[in-house]
Amino acid sequence: MSKKSGNDVLLENRKARFLYFLSDFMVAGMVLTGTEIKSLRARNASLSDSYVYLKNGEAFVANMHISAYKDGTIYNVDPLRDRKLLLNKSELRKLERELLGTGMTIVPTKVFLDRGYAKMEIALAKGKKAHDKRDAIKEREAKVSMGKAMREGRKMEE
Repeated sequence: MSKKSGNDVLLENRKARFLYFLSDFMVAGMVLTGTEIKSLRARNASLSDSYVYLKNGEAFVANMHISAYKDGTIYNVDPLRDRKLLLNKSELRKLERELLGTGMTIVPTKVFLDRGYAKMEIALAKGKKAHDKRDAIKEREAKVSMGKAMREGRKMEE
């Protein structure tokens, strides 16, 4: 089996962009078992409600659901287990500094394959207030209505 050269996005956490202001994106490797990577390649996973925490100088992702592999046997593991993320010391120290005493958290934004290895894009996140969310909804609706008006204008010209 040949490895693909490009990045293959498996999962995306769109909800995070709506709930948080995202900054400082990083890419981390993931420690997975054989059946987990097979299930992930089949896109049987979810990033909703998942977050990253630091413990003893290591980073872990919690609440990431990877369904049991359908052809797996005794080697299937708990779908919600905490999975270790691979970051170097300087990245871990930077995350610790950013989290210290602020209202920030770390959320996963994407899971993708890079040359056959599972990687996760994580970002520092600050929660949005209700009025910020309403503004985002207004902007999205305005963009949709402008697109509709542009299409209607093109139809009128034809």
